[in-house]
Amino acid sequence: PRGISKASAEIDEWIKEIAPSTELRKWFNHEPEKFPEFKKRYKEELKAQTAELKKIHELSQKKKVTLLYSAKDTQFNQAVVLLEVLQKLK
Repeated sequence: PRGISKASAEIDEWIKEIAPSTELRKWFNHEPEKFPEFKKRYKEELKAQTAELKKIHELSQKKKVTLLYSAKDTQFNQAVVLLEVLQKLK
């Protein structure tokens, strides 16, 4: 999440390339009514990150993977979309 260093969070892997673009994140602004369109756009962005998605998928086959996010809303956020994409890789 923004504002936290990898060291202080004790994170093994931090794959920033899979985060939504700044433009998309700012447009979404965590407004639930925008989530369907955010989801569509974010999935489009993720199509360009196949190597990173594959890396996460492979890691998840060996050990527990935790997706971190800074949104307060647990239902409408980028981790929900990313999890859905990763689950389809299985």
